[in-house]
Amino acid sequence: MTDYAEQLARQARAAALKLPLIGSSPRTAAISRLADLLRERATKIVAANAHDVDAATSNGLTDAMVDRLRLTPGRVEKMALAVENIARKSDPVGRTLHGEVRPNGLRLEKRSVPLGVVFFIYESRPNVTADAAALCIRSGNAVILRGGKEAIHSNTAIAECVGDACRDAGLPPHTVQLVERTDRELVADFLQRSDEIDIVIPRGGKSLIEAVVRDARMPVLKHFDGNCHVYIDVSADPAMAEAIAANATTQRVSVCNSAETVLIHADYPAADELLRKLADAGMKVRGDERVRSILPEATAVTDDDWNTEFLSLDCAVGFVDSLDAAISHVNRHGSRHTDAIVTADMAAADRFVNAVDSANVMVNCSTRFSDGGEYGLGAEIGISTDKLHARGPMGASDLCTYKWVVTGHGQVRS
Repeated sequence: MTDYAEQLARQARAAALKLPLIGSSPRTAAISRLADLLRERATKIVAANAHDVDAATSNGLTDAMVDRLRLTPGRVEKMALAVENIARKSDPVGRTLHGEVRPNGLRLEKRSVPLGVVFFIYESRPNVTADAAALCIRSGNAVILRGGKEAIHSNTAIAECVGDACRDAGLPPHTVQLVERTDRELVADFLQRSDEIDIVIPRGGKSLIEAVVRDARMPVLKHFDGNCHVYIDVSADPAMAEAIAANATTQRVSVCNSAETVLIHADYPAADELLRKLADAGMKVRGDERVRSILPEATAVTDDDWNTEFLSLDCAVGFVDSLDAAISHVNRHGSRHTDAIVTADMAAADRFVNAVDSANVMVNCSTRFSDGGEYGLGAEIGISTDKLHARGPMGASDLCTYKWVVTGHGQVRS
């Protein structure tokens, strides 16, 4: 297994060293060609995905995991559209981030450059294979993709499209490589190869990310749990509060920007109606004592529930005495992913935005908008819950670092 990891890592490093010499046009062409191939081979991709879905169902994966895994012709088309959006984004490589001429005549330029080799680990969602490949091509990086074994047939079919697109556009061999072996132990081999791999981005469950952080010898940029909150402030418009809370908690529960907790100000006047609307929308409420007095069908919320990413219609609901109590709850129990406030009081909104320590803070809109596509990034390789070097939805520009270029005309330092 070590030989296999070494081979892929060295091939990726060789590609990464050639990519800075490749202009923007071939990379754009590769991404556009990928979108075309996804459409042309949609039937083949969906058929491959059916093998994965059947196996996942037989192996007892949760409904949420199966939903993440499943591809339909419509979802393949959305995948192609996301790739096209990435192709249309401006090239983040070679931008001058800062420039000046020093008093001694030296010209300084801070220029954006690719990270180099990205090792990307992810689970379940095969559309991520296309998104990650396109984003790394757009940003001039070589990438090693390691999807979950539950999606191996889907990922292989999509990776074939990626490889053909790169070859057709004249990109270096091995710009994008899929790890075709599903041995879990193989990941540890890649995580030791800091000479070839510049950064690892894990996107998946808590246990996966904790294992990567423990074993990696290169920097790790984490996409952690999506334990997201919606806080209904005392001044919230009832219709807005009902719509946002229902959308955030029930619209698509299998994704990381779905809300797990709804907090309600103790003096919010339309609390009874809000709770009934949420129950009618299908939410399985786990509530505190006051919630259960309004919704007798609700079960008792536990301390663990406040810390849990359910990925289901289950939701923890409770009352708080103040805005500051809501902020304290979010900072104590949240995962620093996405949290929302619904309020008519902009001073309260500002306090929430400034005090909540999350990558995405939403004011009077659903947590479901926390997404690279919705942010205009084309797509995302993940939503970073770290603070360095990127935070929130990561597009192509977040897969770049920079170098200083200093140009003189013979200066020497005395």
